[in-house]
Amino acid sequence: MSQIIAHFQTLTQIPHCSKEADKLLDFLVAFSKERGYAVEVDEVKNIYIHKGTPKLCLQAHYDMVCMGKAPQIETYMEEGWIKAKNASLGADNGMAIAMMMQLMDEGEELEFLITSDEEIGLIGANKVAFDLKATMMLNLDSEDEAEVYIGCAGGADITAFKQDNYKKGEGDCYEVAVKGLVGGHSGVDIDKGIPSAIKILGSYLYENRVTQLASMYAGERRNSIPANAVAIVRSETLLESQENVTVRKLKEAPEVLREGDRLIELIHRFKHGVRAQNEKLGIPDVSINLAIITSDEKGGLKIEISARAMGADALEDLTEETVKMFEDYGFSVKVEDKYPAWKPDVSAFTNLVNDEMKAVFGKTKMMAIHAGLECGVIAEKYSMMQFASIGPTIRYPHSTREMVNVDSVEKTFEVLQGVIKRVKMI
Repeated sequence: MSQIIAHFQTLTQIPHCSKEADKLLDFLVAFSKERGYAVEVDEVKNIYIHKGTPKLCLQAHYDMVCMGKAPQIETYMEEGWIKAKNASLGADNGMAIAMMMQLMDEGEELEFLITSDEEIGLIGANKVAFDLKATMMLNLDSEDEAEVYIGCAGGADITAFKQDNYKKGEGDCYEVAVKGLVGGHSGVDIDKGIPSAIKILGSYLYENRVTQLASMYAGERRNSIPANAVAIVRSETLLESQENVTVRKLKEAPEVLREGDRLIELIHRFKHGVRAQNEKLGIPDVSINLAIITSDEKGGLKIEISARAMGADALEDLTEETVKMFEDYGFSVKVEDKYPAWKPDVSAFTNLVNDEMKAVFGKTKMMAIHAGLECGVIAEKYSMMQFASIGPTIRYPHSTREMVNVDSVEKTFEVLQGVIKRVKMI
Protein backbone atom coordinates (compact mmCIF):
# COMPACT_ATOMS: atom_id res chain seq x y z
CA MET A 1 0.00 0.00 0.00
CA SER A 2 1.47 3.36 -1.02
CA GLN A 3 1.84 6.20 1.44
CA ILE A 4 -0.84 8.18 -0.41
CA ILE A 5 -3.37 5.40 0.19
CA ALA A 6 -2.22 5.17 3.81
CA HIS A 7 -2.84 8.91 4.23
CA PHE A 8 -6.27 8.52 2.67
CA GLN A 9 -7.14 5.69 5.06
CA THR A 10 -6.21 8.00 7.93
CA LEU A 11 -8.53 10.69 6.56
CA THR A 12 -11.47 8.27 6.33
CA GLN A 13 -11.29 7.81 10.10
CA ILE A 14 -11.58 11.53 10.85
CA PRO A 15 -15.19 12.79 10.52
CA HIS A 16 -15.45 15.54 7.90
CA CYS A 17 -19.02 15.84 6.67
CA SER A 18 -19.87 19.30 5.36
CA LYS A 19 -20.35 21.76 8.25
CA GLU A 20 -18.91 19.14 10.63
CA ALA A 21 -15.26 18.99 9.59
CA ASP A 22 -13.49 20.73 12.49
CA LYS A 23 -11.61 17.58 13.52
CA LEU A 24 -10.09 17.27 10.07
CA LEU A 25 -9.31 20.99 10.04
CA ASP A 26 -7.37 20.63 13.28
CA PHE A 27 -5.59 17.52 11.98
CA LEU A 28 -4.47 19.21 8.76
CA VAL A 29 -3.23 22.32 10.56
CA ALA A 30 -1.15 20.21 12.95
CA PHE A 31 0.11 17.94 10.16
CA SER A 32 1.30 20.91 8.10
CA LYS A 33 2.98 22.75 10.96
CA GLU A 34 4.82 19.60 12.04
CA ARG A 35 6.40 19.55 8.57
CA GLY A 36 7.55 23.15 8.66
CA TYR A 37 4.78 24.85 6.67
CA ALA A 38 3.17 28.17 7.53
CA VAL A 39 -0.58 27.86 8.04
CA GLU A 40 -3.41 30.38 7.99
CA VAL A 41 -7.11 29.68 8.67
CA ASP A 42 -9.78 32.25 7.82
CA GLU A 43 -13.20 32.95 9.32
CA VAL A 44 -14.99 30.35 7.16
CA LYS A 45 -12.32 27.72 7.94
CA ASN A 46 -10.42 27.73 4.66
CA ILE A 47 -6.83 26.55 5.15
CA TYR A 48 -3.84 28.19 3.43
CA ILE A 49 -0.60 26.22 3.76
CA HIS A 50 2.64 27.45 2.22
CA LYS A 51 6.41 27.21 2.16
CA GLY A 52 8.91 29.27 0.15
CA THR A 53 7.83 31.36 -2.85
CA PRO A 54 6.28 28.80 -5.21
CA LYS A 55 4.69 29.50 -8.58
CA LEU A 56 2.13 26.73 -8.13
CA CYS A 57 -0.84 26.46 -5.77
CA LEU A 58 -2.64 23.13 -5.34
CA GLN A 59 -6.30 23.39 -4.42
CA ALA A 60 -8.86 20.96 -2.96
CA HIS A 61 -11.70 20.91 -0.43
CA TYR A 62 -11.76 18.97 2.83
CA ASP A 63 -15.47 18.36 3.41
CA MET A 64 -17.34 15.35 2.03
CA VAL A 65 -20.92 14.33 1.26
CA CYS A 66 -21.88 11.87 4.00
CA MET A 67 -24.25 9.17 2.80
CA GLY A 68 -25.27 5.92 4.44
CA LYS A 69 -23.20 5.19 7.53
CA ALA A 70 -20.71 8.01 6.88
CA PRO A 71 -18.83 9.51 8.69
CA GLN A 72 -18.37 5.99 10.05
CA ILE A 73 -16.34 4.65 7.11
CA GLU A 74 -15.05 1.10 6.79
CA THR A 75 -13.03 0.71 3.61
CA TYR A 76 -12.21 -2.39 1.61
CA MET A 77 -10.43 -3.23 -1.63
CA GLU A 78 -12.12 -4.95 -4.56
CA GLU A 79 -10.46 -5.56 -7.92
CA GLY A 80 -8.23 -2.50 -7.64
CA TRP A 81 -10.90 -0.15 -6.29
CA ILE A 82 -11.22 1.26 -2.76
CA LYS A 83 -14.83 1.19 -1.58
CA ALA A 84 -16.73 1.74 1.68
CA LYS A 85 -19.24 -0.56 3.34
CA ASN A 86 -22.69 1.05 3.12
CA ALA A 87 -21.26 4.56 3.16
CA SER A 88 -19.91 7.25 0.89
CA LEU A 89 -16.14 6.99 0.75
CA GLY A 90 -14.96 10.60 0.72
CA ALA A 91 -12.45 10.08 -2.09
CA ASP A 92 -14.13 13.28 -3.30
CA ASN A 93 -12.01 15.16 -2.25
CA GLY A 94 -10.06 13.21 0.36
CA MET A 95 -7.74 11.61 -2.17
CA ALA A 96 -6.55 15.08 -3.19
CA ILE A 97 -5.81 15.86 0.47
CA ALA A 98 -3.85 12.60 0.74
CA MET A 99 -1.72 13.63 -2.25
CA MET A 100 -1.09 17.00 -0.64
CA MET A 101 -0.04 15.26 2.59
CA GLN A 102 2.46 13.17 0.65
CA LEU A 103 3.93 16.29 -0.97
CA MET A 104 4.26 17.88 2.48
CA ASP A 105 6.04 14.74 3.71
CA GLU A 106 8.47 15.30 0.82
CA GLY A 107 8.94 18.97 1.79
CA GLU A 108 7.84 20.42 -1.56
CA GLU A 109 7.77 24.22 -1.66
CA LEU A 110 4.18 24.82 -2.72
CA GLU A 111 1.03 26.66 -1.78
CA PHE A 112 -1.93 24.51 -0.72
CA LEU A 113 -5.39 26.04 -0.62
CA ILE A 114 -7.83 23.68 1.10
CA THR A 115 -11.33 25.09 1.17
CA SER A 116 -14.31 24.42 3.40
CA ASP A 117 -17.88 23.33 2.71
CA GLU A 118 -17.51 22.95 -1.06
CA GLU A 119 -20.20 20.30 -1.19
CA ILE A 120 -22.94 22.58 0.09
CA GLY A 121 -22.43 25.54 -2.20
CA LEU A 122 -18.69 26.36 -2.50
CA ILE A 123 -19.02 28.32 0.73
CA GLY A 124 -15.30 28.43 1.48
CA ALA A 125 -14.28 29.30 -2.08
CA ASN A 126 -16.68 32.24 -2.12
CA LYS A 127 -14.91 33.74 0.91
CA VAL A 128 -11.26 33.07 0.00
CA ALA A 129 -9.12 36.19 0.42
CA PHE A 130 -5.62 34.92 1.22
CA ASP A 131 -2.61 36.68 -0.26
CA LEU A 132 -1.74 33.92 -2.70
CA LYS A 133 1.62 34.31 -4.42
CA ALA A 134 1.41 31.58 -7.07
CA THR A 135 0.61 32.39 -10.69
CA MET A 136 -0.83 28.94 -11.46
CA MET A 137 -3.44 26.88 -9.62
CA LEU A 138 -4.07 23.17 -10.10
CA ASN A 139 -7.39 21.98 -8.71
CA LEU A 140 -7.41 18.28 -7.72
CA ASP A 141 -11.18 17.73 -7.63
CA SER A 142 -12.02 16.25 -11.02
CA GLU A 143 -12.77 12.55 -11.31
CA ASP A 144 -11.43 11.01 -14.52
CA GLU A 145 -7.84 10.06 -15.22
CA ALA A 146 -6.07 11.16 -18.41
CA GLU A 147 -8.30 14.24 -18.65
CA VAL A 148 -7.42 17.86 -18.00
CA TYR A 149 -10.39 19.99 -17.05
CA ILE A 150 -10.42 23.57 -18.24
CA GLY A 151 -14.04 24.55 -17.53
CA CYS A 152 -17.02 23.68 -15.32
CA ALA A 153 -20.69 24.40 -14.78
CA GLY A 154 -22.06 27.20 -12.68
CA GLY A 155 -24.89 26.50 -10.29
CA ALA A 156 -27.53 27.78 -7.92
CA ASP A 157 -29.34 26.31 -4.95
CA ILE A 158 -33.06 26.98 -4.91
CA THR A 159 -35.26 26.57 -1.83
CA ALA A 160 -39.06 26.73 -1.94
CA PHE A 161 -41.35 26.86 1.10
CA LYS A 162 -45.09 26.85 1.57
CA GLN A 163 -47.16 26.87 4.76
CA ASP A 164 -50.08 24.49 4.27
CA ASN A 165 -52.51 23.17 6.91
CA TYR A 166 -54.43 20.01 7.55
CA LYS A 167 -57.95 18.73 6.98
CA LYS A 168 -59.81 15.51 7.65
CA GLY A 169 -58.89 12.63 5.34
CA GLU A 170 -60.93 9.78 3.89
CA GLY A 171 -60.13 6.16 3.10
CA ASP A 172 -57.32 3.84 4.12
CA CYS A 173 -53.86 5.03 5.11
CA TYR A 174 -50.75 3.82 3.28
CA GLU A 175 -47.01 4.24 3.43
CA VAL A 176 -45.72 4.52 -0.14
CA ALA A 177 -41.94 4.17 -0.33
CA VAL A 178 -39.16 4.15 -2.88
CA LYS A 179 -36.00 3.05 -1.11
CA GLY A 180 -32.46 1.96 -1.80
CA LEU A 181 -31.95 3.34 -5.29
CA VAL A 182 -28.34 3.81 -6.33
CA GLY A 183 -28.17 7.61 -6.09
CA GLY A 184 -25.28 9.60 -7.50
CA HIS A 185 -23.75 13.03 -8.04
CA SER A 186 -26.33 15.53 -9.25
CA GLY A 187 -23.82 16.98 -11.73
CA VAL A 188 -21.51 14.38 -13.24
CA ASP A 189 -24.06 11.56 -12.92
CA ILE A 190 -27.18 13.45 -13.98
CA ASP A 191 -26.99 12.08 -17.55
CA LYS A 192 -26.31 8.46 -16.60
CA GLY A 193 -29.93 7.32 -16.42
CA ILE A 194 -29.93 7.06 -12.61
CA PRO A 195 -33.56 7.10 -11.43
CA SER A 196 -34.81 9.70 -8.95
CA ALA A 197 -36.73 8.27 -5.99
CA ILE A 198 -38.74 11.51 -5.77
CA LYS A 199 -39.84 11.35 -9.40
CA ILE A 200 -40.77 7.66 -9.13
CA LEU A 201 -42.80 8.34 -6.00
CA GLY A 202 -44.50 11.39 -7.48
CA SER A 203 -45.41 9.57 -10.69
CA TYR A 204 -46.86 6.63 -8.76
CA LEU A 205 -49.07 8.89 -6.63
CA TYR A 206 -50.17 10.97 -9.62
CA GLU A 207 -50.93 7.99 -11.85
CA ASN A 208 -52.90 6.26 -9.06
CA ARG A 209 -54.88 9.47 -8.53
CA VAL A 210 -53.79 9.88 -4.93
CA THR A 211 -54.79 13.34 -3.77
CA GLN A 212 -54.61 13.01 0.01
CA LEU A 213 -51.04 13.51 1.23
CA ALA A 214 -50.35 13.44 4.97
CA SER A 215 -46.55 13.79 4.85
CA MET A 216 -43.47 13.31 2.69
CA TYR A 217 -39.79 12.82 3.44
CA ALA A 218 -37.67 12.43 0.33
CA GLY A 219 -34.05 12.83 -0.76
CA GLU A 220 -30.79 13.02 1.15
CA ARG A 221 -28.51 15.84 -0.01
CA ARG A 222 -29.06 18.77 -2.34
CA ASN A 223 -26.22 17.67 -4.63
CA SER A 224 -27.21 13.98 -4.71
CA ILE A 225 -29.76 12.29 -6.96
CA PRO A 226 -32.46 11.12 -4.50
CA ALA A 227 -32.14 7.45 -3.52
CA ASN A 228 -35.04 7.33 -1.04
CA ALA A 229 -38.53 8.85 -0.79
CA VAL A 230 -41.46 8.06 1.51
CA ALA A 231 -45.00 9.44 1.62
CA ILE A 232 -47.89 8.79 4.00
CA VAL A 233 -51.17 9.07 2.10
CA ARG A 234 -54.85 8.21 2.31
CA SER A 235 -56.81 6.67 -0.53
CA GLU A 236 -60.33 5.40 -1.05
CA THR A 237 -59.06 3.01 -3.72
CA LEU A 238 -56.65 0.12 -3.16
CA LEU A 239 -52.96 0.92 -3.56
CA GLU A 240 -50.54 -1.89 -4.39
CA SER A 241 -46.79 -2.28 -4.69
CA GLN A 242 -45.10 -2.23 -8.08
CA GLU A 243 -41.52 -2.14 -9.39
CA ASN A 244 -39.39 0.17 -7.17
CA VAL A 245 -42.47 1.17 -5.13
CA THR A 246 -43.39 -0.57 -1.87
CA VAL A 247 -46.88 0.02 -0.48
CA ARG A 248 -47.81 -0.86 3.10
CA LYS A 249 -51.24 -0.35 4.67
CA LEU A 250 -51.22 1.41 8.05
CA LYS A 251 -53.77 1.46 10.85
CA GLU A 252 -53.49 5.22 11.36
CA ALA A 253 -56.08 7.73 10.17
CA PRO A 254 -54.06 10.95 9.81
CA GLU A 255 -55.26 14.32 8.65
CA VAL A 256 -54.04 15.32 5.20
CA LEU A 257 -52.60 18.49 3.70
CA ARG A 258 -55.16 20.76 2.11
CA GLU A 259 -52.97 21.22 -0.97
CA GLY A 260 -51.25 17.86 -0.97
CA ASP A 261 -52.68 17.12 -4.40
CA ARG A 262 -50.93 20.22 -5.75
CA LEU A 263 -47.58 19.01 -4.41
CA ILE A 264 -48.06 15.62 -6.07
CA GLU A 265 -48.94 17.33 -9.36
CA LEU A 266 -45.86 19.58 -9.03
CA ILE A 267 -43.53 16.60 -8.54
CA HIS A 268 -45.08 14.83 -11.52
CA ARG A 269 -44.68 17.90 -13.75
CA PHE A 270 -41.18 18.86 -12.66
CA LYS A 271 -38.61 18.10 -15.37
CA HIS A 272 -35.81 16.62 -13.30
CA GLY A 273 -32.53 15.80 -15.05
CA VAL A 274 -30.77 17.06 -18.18
CA ARG A 275 -32.56 19.97 -19.84
CA ALA A 276 -30.07 20.57 -22.66
CA GLN A 277 -26.95 18.85 -23.98
CA ASN A 278 -23.71 20.62 -24.92
CA GLU A 279 -22.84 18.86 -28.16
CA LYS A 280 -19.47 20.60 -28.49
CA LEU A 281 -18.25 19.48 -25.06
CA GLY A 282 -20.12 16.18 -25.04
CA ILE A 283 -21.65 16.83 -21.60
CA PRO A 284 -24.94 18.20 -20.26
CA ASP A 285 -25.29 21.94 -20.80
CA VAL A 286 -28.23 22.54 -18.45
CA SER A 287 -29.61 20.27 -15.71
CA ILE A 288 -31.63 20.38 -12.53
CA ASN A 289 -31.96 18.07 -9.54
CA LEU A 290 -35.19 17.87 -7.52
CA ALA A 291 -33.23 16.94 -4.43
CA ILE A 292 -35.15 17.06 -1.13
CA ILE A 293 -38.79 17.38 -0.05
CA THR A 294 -39.81 17.52 3.61
CA SER A 295 -43.02 18.29 5.46
CA ASP A 296 -43.38 19.19 9.12
CA GLU A 297 -46.09 18.55 11.71
CA LYS A 298 -47.51 22.05 11.23
CA GLY A 299 -48.05 21.66 7.49
CA GLY A 300 -44.88 23.37 6.29
CA LEU A 301 -43.52 22.10 2.97
CA LYS A 302 -39.88 22.61 1.99
CA ILE A 303 -38.34 21.72 -1.36
CA GLU A 304 -34.62 21.96 -2.20
CA ILE A 305 -33.28 21.98 -5.76
CA SER A 306 -29.84 22.29 -7.37
CA ALA A 307 -29.57 23.87 -10.82
CA ARG A 308 -26.50 23.75 -13.09
CA ALA A 309 -25.52 25.24 -16.45
CA MET A 310 -22.35 25.72 -18.45
CA GLY A 311 -23.10 29.38 -19.06
CA ALA A 312 -24.39 32.33 -17.04
CA ASP A 313 -27.37 33.12 -19.29
CA ALA A 314 -28.59 29.52 -19.32
CA LEU A 315 -28.29 29.31 -15.54
CA GLU A 316 -30.24 32.53 -15.14
CA ASP A 317 -33.00 31.28 -17.47
CA LEU A 318 -33.26 27.95 -15.65
CA THR A 319 -33.35 29.65 -12.27
CA GLU A 320 -36.07 32.10 -13.32
CA GLU A 321 -38.16 29.31 -14.87
CA THR A 322 -37.90 27.21 -11.70
CA VAL A 323 -38.73 30.09 -9.39
CA LYS A 324 -41.81 30.94 -11.45
CA MET A 325 -43.04 27.33 -11.45
CA PHE A 326 -42.87 27.08 -7.68
CA GLU A 327 -44.41 30.51 -7.18
CA ASP A 328 -47.30 29.41 -9.40
CA TYR A 329 -47.90 26.61 -6.89
CA GLY A 330 -47.97 29.04 -3.98
CA PHE A 331 -44.41 28.65 -2.72
CA SER A 332 -42.10 31.42 -1.60
CA VAL A 333 -38.71 30.88 -3.22
CA LYS A 334 -35.11 31.79 -2.39
CA VAL A 335 -32.09 31.48 -4.68
CA GLU A 336 -28.87 31.08 -2.70
CA ASP A 337 -25.27 29.86 -2.92
CA LYS A 338 -25.00 30.83 -6.57
CA TYR A 339 -21.60 30.23 -8.15
CA PRO A 340 -20.25 31.06 -11.60
CA ALA A 341 -19.32 28.76 -14.45
CA TRP A 342 -15.64 28.45 -15.31
CA LYS A 343 -15.49 29.26 -19.01
CA PRO A 344 -13.25 26.76 -20.86
CA ASP A 345 -9.85 28.34 -21.37
CA VAL A 346 -6.68 26.92 -22.97
CA SER A 347 -3.48 28.49 -21.61
CA ALA A 348 0.23 27.78 -21.37
CA PHE A 349 -0.47 26.13 -18.01
CA THR A 350 -3.25 23.86 -19.28
CA ASN A 351 -0.97 22.82 -22.14
CA LEU A 352 1.80 22.02 -19.65
CA VAL A 353 -0.55 19.88 -17.56
CA ASN A 354 -1.86 18.22 -20.71
CA ASP A 355 1.69 17.29 -21.76
CA GLU A 356 2.43 15.70 -18.38
CA MET A 357 -0.85 13.79 -18.49
CA LYS A 358 0.04 12.34 -21.88
CA ALA A 359 3.54 11.42 -20.70
CA VAL A 360 2.09 9.24 -17.92
CA PHE A 361 -1.10 7.85 -19.45
CA GLY A 362 -0.11 7.83 -23.11
CA LYS A 363 -3.26 9.80 -23.92
CA THR A 364 -5.03 12.91 -22.78
CA LYS A 365 -7.82 15.31 -23.64
CA MET A 366 -8.99 18.67 -22.41
CA MET A 367 -12.50 18.64 -21.01
CA ALA A 368 -15.15 20.60 -19.19
CA ILE A 369 -17.24 19.08 -16.40
CA HIS A 370 -20.94 19.46 -15.63
CA ALA A 371 -20.31 20.09 -11.95
CA GLY A 372 -19.13 22.96 -9.84
CA LEU A 373 -15.37 23.20 -9.45
CA GLU A 374 -13.96 25.91 -7.25
CA CYS A 375 -11.86 27.23 -10.12
CA GLY A 376 -14.80 29.29 -11.38
CA VAL A 377 -15.21 31.13 -8.09
CA ILE A 378 -11.50 31.48 -7.32
CA ALA A 379 -10.66 32.66 -10.85
CA GLU A 380 -12.92 35.67 -10.32
CA LYS A 381 -10.86 36.60 -7.24
CA TYR A 382 -7.38 35.91 -8.69
CA SER A 383 -7.71 37.03 -12.28
CA MET A 384 -3.98 36.86 -13.05
CA MET A 385 -3.78 33.14 -12.27
CA GLN A 386 -3.94 30.32 -14.81
CA PHE A 387 -6.10 27.32 -13.81
CA ALA A 388 -6.47 23.63 -14.60
CA SER A 389 -8.02 20.65 -12.84
CA ILE A 390 -7.08 16.95 -12.69
CA GLY A 391 -7.93 13.98 -10.51
CA PRO A 392 -7.92 10.19 -10.27
CA THR A 393 -10.82 8.08 -11.48
CA ILE A 394 -13.68 8.21 -8.96
CA ARG A 395 -17.03 6.62 -9.67
CA TYR A 396 -20.43 7.45 -8.14
CA PRO A 397 -19.37 10.23 -5.73
CA HIS A 398 -22.01 11.47 -3.29
CA SER A 399 -23.42 7.93 -2.96
CA THR A 400 -22.81 4.72 -1.06
CA ARG A 401 -21.39 3.27 -4.30
CA GLU A 402 -18.49 5.74 -4.37
CA MET A 403 -15.18 4.12 -5.32
CA VAL A 404 -11.69 5.22 -6.36
CA ASN A 405 -9.23 3.37 -8.56
CA VAL A 406 -5.89 2.80 -6.83
CA ASP A 407 -3.79 2.56 -10.01
CA SER A 408 -5.35 5.82 -11.19
CA VAL A 409 -4.36 7.50 -7.92
CA GLU A 410 -0.73 6.48 -8.32
CA LYS A 411 -0.53 7.59 -11.95
CA THR A 412 -2.32 10.88 -11.28
CA PHE A 413 0.20 11.59 -8.51
CA GLU A 414 2.96 10.91 -11.03
CA VAL A 415 1.36 13.52 -13.31
CA LEU A 416 1.24 15.92 -10.37
CA GLN A 417 4.93 15.40 -9.67
CA GLY A 418 5.71 16.08 -13.33
CA VAL A 419 3.71 19.31 -13.27
CA ILE A 420 5.50 20.48 -10.12
CA LYS A 421 8.89 19.77 -11.70
CA ARG A 422 7.99 21.57 -14.93
CA VAL A 423 6.62 24.63 -13.15
CA LYS A 424 9.84 25.00 -11.17
CA MET A 425 11.71 25.34 -14.47
CA ILE A 426 9.57 28.20 -15.75
